[in-house]
Amino acid sequence: MIVLAQKMKFSPVDIEARAKMDFGSGDTIRVWQRVKEGDKSRLQAFEGLVIARKHGRESGATITVRKVSSGVGVERIFPLYSPTIEKIEIVSHSKVRRAKLYYVRDKAAREMRKKMKQLTRVEKVVMEKPPEKQENKEEEKETDKK
Repeated sequence: MIVLAQKMKFSPVDIEARAKMDFGSGDTIRVWQRVKEGDKSRLQAFEGLVIARKHGRESGATITVRKVSSGVGVERIFPLYSPTIEKIEIVSHSKVRRAKLYYVRDKAAREMRKKMKQLTRVEKVVMEKPPEKQENKEEEKETDKK
């Protein structure tokens, strides 16, 4: 009896290729996700720092990507084998000493507080016009009228 081995495909995702991807915490990646708006669909990129990679290469594996957009930290959790993810590009590798980089959230918040303090200091120091110059201008206007 001859048995032909068939590969059954359960997912539209190339599981082997995604499992072999060599990135981890500290790397910067760009995730291209298919977004459906009404009848149309388009690709949307999300580029940021990988702060966590959970569940290794299992079917439920996820990656947490963080970026700062307009001064606000944005995090998204992507299922690694999701069919909505078209491709994952590795932008840069970094060497880190932790598996989960959750401390980056607090570090970014501290930096923003420092910037806000600097801005408020500058606003308090700035003056519009010295009062002496305004008085002199009024006197000049009166002399011009005569």
